[in-house]
Amino acid sequence: MSLAPSVSLPRSRFNALPLTITLFCLLWSFAFIAGKIGVTDCPPLILLAARFLLAGILILAIAAFRRDASLSARDVAVFAVLGLANNALYLGLGYTGLQSVSAGLGGLIVSANPVFTAALAALFLGERLTWRKVAGLLLGILGVGLIVWHRMSVGTDSLHGILFTLASLASIVAGTILFKVLAPKGSLWIGNGVQNLAAGVVLVPFAYGFADVGDIVPSARLVAAFVFLVFGGSILAYLLWFHLLKVCGATAASAYHFLMPPLAMLFAWMVLGEHVEFRDLLGVVPVVLGIYLVTRPAAAAPSSQGSKP
Repeated sequence: MSLAPSVSLPRSRFNALPLTITLFCLLWSFAFIAGKIGVTDCPPLILLAARFLLAGILILAIAAFRRDASLSARDVAVFAVLGLANNALYLGLGYTGLQSVSAGLGGLIVSANPVFTAALAALFLGERLTWRKVAGLLLGILGVGLIVWHRMSVGTDSLHGILFTLASLASIVAGTILFKVLAPKGSLWIGNGVQNLAAGVVLVPFAYGFADVGDIVPSARLVAAFVFLVFGGSILAYLLWFHLLKVCGATAASAYHFLMPPLAMLFAWMVLGEHVEFRDLLGVVPVVLGIYLVTRPAAAAPSSQGSKP
């Protein structure tokens, strides 16, 4: 009989972060394609107002059914402000731009998010810009720039649409920084519902004044795009986004937006038949390397006191 003491080995815990990141990137990238389909058959302001209102009502109804803890008055106000930046302005301006730019280029412009976010995070949030992060951001810019240069040389995207998309980019960067600065403490699930509802309420008068219901072209693809935008975009993708902001930080979480251009162009080619060449995908190499440098944890500094028994 063995007299050796039994040793219980600790169970390895499943790391869900890679799965969360993958799902977020796929949902966020495909939302550009669903948005392009949506604005083809429906005025963007009507599409977004209906999307946000439905998503907000569904989220808050589920929260009420589950009897989730309510938010404080401050958190409700914070999430409402975030809804204006991250939903109403970001997507309102972005979808207006999508009427005259390709889905691939729309995703491309918004992918510059990490650069501006990193600079503002260093300024307002005290996030340290190490040489590795700077190198990673520069590689991301290089990869996206290669894709932009080629796309612009063969594309027919309008300057008007590009300007709206750039304004959309500024809105999502502002929303990212505001989330970290204001730091709401309540449930992200309920907060996402407040964001959507606030954005929908704000957009309704603009949709009523600047859009015509008669311009809607009923179609199966419009219904499919709308369903995806409500459940995959407004509900799940935004919930994952705010989770990544909490666990990764503003700079690291935003770095994953560098993956959006190749994914959006791939989806646009598969679903919409948008033109994609092999040279477009070459930009993925520096993008992936850049994300690795930005998100890789810093090495722990060696302890001067040595190891403890």
